[in-house]
Amino acid sequence: MILATTAQIHGKRIVKNLGLVHGNTIRALHVGMDIMAGLKNLVGGEVSEYTKLMGESREQALDRMVDDAKRLGANAIVGIQFSTSEIMNGASELLAYGTAVLVEDESN
Repeated sequence: MILATTAQIHGKRIVKNLGLVHGNTIRALHVGMDIMAGLKNLVGGEVSEYTKLMGESREQALDRMVDDAKRLGANAIVGIQFSTSEIMNGASELLAYGTAVLVEDESN
């Protein structure tokens, strides 16, 4: 599966637009992480616990989006974007979305 944040893929031609696809995950914070993040906030620096949590969330949302595209018969997704929102205090959603397409080499 080819994934692109752009509307086109160099060397490929879009032959069919299969529609919007998405994947999401909702993650809640762990009390221990919150305490560590609070301490890190006092002294500064990267909050690595949250960095890891967001990385895992992005991968899960992307995997779910790819599964959605595969169900439509796509071999690529273009225009990929991410969105986040707070669902409730301590829980956030990460959404990945794009357009599922069929592509072929430009030389065909």
